[in-house]
Amino acid sequence: MRRKEFHYAVMFRLWAVDNTGRRSSPSEVTIKTPCPAVDDVKAQEIADKIYNLFNGYTSGKEQQTAYNMLMDLGSPTLHRVLYHYNQRYESFGEFTWRCEDELGPRKAGLILSQLDDLSGWCRGLLQEPKIGLRRASLKFLACRYTDTKAFSLSWMELAQGLHKSCDEQTLSVMYNDYGEPKEI
Repeated sequence: MRRKEFHYAVMFRLWAVDNTGRRSSPSEVTIKTPCPAVDDVKAQEIADKIYNLFNGYTSGKEQQTAYNMLMDLGSPTLHRVLYHYNQRYESFGEFTWRCEDELGPRKAGLILSQLDDLSGWCRGLLQEPKIGLRRASLKFLACRYTDTKAFSLSWMELAQGLHKSCDEQTLSVMYNDYGEPKEI
């Protein structure tokens, strides 16, 4: 049996643009991460909201609100909601059981099936007690050529009429730190 490999990548495409707006062939930059980035603070807030929706009598409107909220999360954030819910509220019923009890087996099954969308490695990382969300800034040059001479019969004169201007730009990439910070 072949092992499934999961790679989560953020890909950027860079290209040159000439003065007529034509683009060069793109260069691709890929940043691979073991897991998609997750906002742990948001996951804690959602776990609290789900608990409040499930606490006591759950009306049809509250059930639908909880279902929509959980279906919109995506697998990594859903893992963290489950983690935080069980850390804080397991004495009121474990998350998967509460979902089935409050939403019914069909809706709960649709939500919980998203938990299988991640690799074992990623699921392990998402069990860490602390997950920090960080931002890395990637700097790059955005250059543009402008034509200072409108028309020329000579290639030499045309080349001398080109002006290159570059601006440094920044691209932000979100990533996670897993576990307690360690001193090196």
